[in-house]
Amino acid sequence: MTDKYEAVIGLEVHVELKTKSKAFCHCATSFGAEPNTHVCPICLGMPGVLPVLNRQMVEYALMTALALNCRIADYCKFDRKNYFYPDLPKNYQISQYDLPIARSGSLVIETKNGQRAIGINRVHMEEDAGKLVHKGNIITTPYSLVDLNRAGTPLLEIVSEPDLRSPGEARVYMEQLRLILLYLGVSDCKMEEGSLRCDANISVRPQGQQQLGTKTEIKNLNSFRSLERALDYEITRQIEALAQGERIIQETRTWDEDRQVTMSMRSKEEAHDYRYFPDPDLPPLRIDRDWVERVRRSLPELPEQARRRLSEEYNLSRYDALLLTASKDILDFFDDCVARYPKPKVVANWITGDLARLLNQSKLEIGDCRVTPALLVGLLKLLDEGTISGKIAKAVLEEMFTTGEAPDKIVKD
Repeated sequence: MTDKYEAVIGLEVHVELKTKSKAFCHCATSFGAEPNTHVCPICLGMPGVLPVLNRQMVEYALMTALALNCRIADYCKFDRKNYFYPDLPKNYQISQYDLPIARSGSLVIETKNGQRAIGINRVHMEEDAGKLVHKGNIITTPYSLVDLNRAGTPLLEIVSEPDLRSPGEARVYMEQLRLILLYLGVSDCKMEEGSLRCDANISVRPQGQQQLGTKTEIKNLNSFRSLERALDYEITRQIEALAQGERIIQETRTWDEDRQVTMSMRSKEEAHDYRYFPDPDLPPLRIDRDWVERVRRSLPELPEQARRRLSEEYNLSRYDALLLTASKDILDFFDDCVARYPKPKVVANWITGDLARLLNQSKLEIGDCRVTPALLVGLLKLLDEGTISGKIAKAVLEEMFTTGEAPDKIVKD
């Protein structure tokens, strides 16, 4: 049955920006504080207060939009998105509606059939809502607690075109987007803390049909695994409903991780339901072209640029380049090693082989382990000199990983 239908998926990704203060006030954005302590009259929506735009938020938005090949607007504005929810103290969210800061970008992903560009519809700035802490499942909870520390935190919303065709592609897109954001340094992207969240819009249609089917939205998916599983379930649910002659309802659904099902929350709102209008307290923003070019020149090396460099300068395979750019810390570790020991293929083999195995077993990131680039290079030099064999080198690496001692000392002992 599934081979008769095609899935159409678009993602709305919300990124908390790594600024020290909130979008429109001086309150701190640090995670984990006592509930309702990082608040002030502005982010609590008290009468008579005025928001002031955080410049760093705009700069991070420009960096992200440029990294995603977007067209930067000369002029953008902020709007009020009106809705009532317990974690929204103003009863509106400051966002951007018809004139966002950037549009028309793209992000290239690796698929089983090769590389493919996924369209980016828009990137816009907004403020985050607070956090509701539920007693169990959001549908069945007897009560929820409100923590407004997060209210007003700077957010970017990155909206893809409906170009994704499978849960696997959606996961790869999210992973690649997260990697770019981490390389830029604009967000810590800690999904477990809510600083990277995703809403997925999903519909199905008969193979070959151009018209889009009725979509549902799955809200607040906060892990790659949840995203993939929720989409898998929802695709199957919609196909089975259509096969039985049922009509798909445009609605917002939530993912129940325990039961591995999506559940209906409410009918899906349309844009006009939010009664958007320009925020009267925030003037429109004109983006200076010189500022955009300064930001463009300041962009760090991005993952795809690093992969090309590793392939072209060091003649490494695409597979090795993908592994070595899986995080900025791994790439920095590799570059540091090669600067000390100019045998890139040897270094790559040890990092992606034995060191990666030890890191996976210990559930550690490369920046947290005791083996430094200097220590790994010391081990490789002992191997070159014939002081130790390859088999002994692997044993010495394990001892280095456990103790942090220098390889020559371990060998001497």
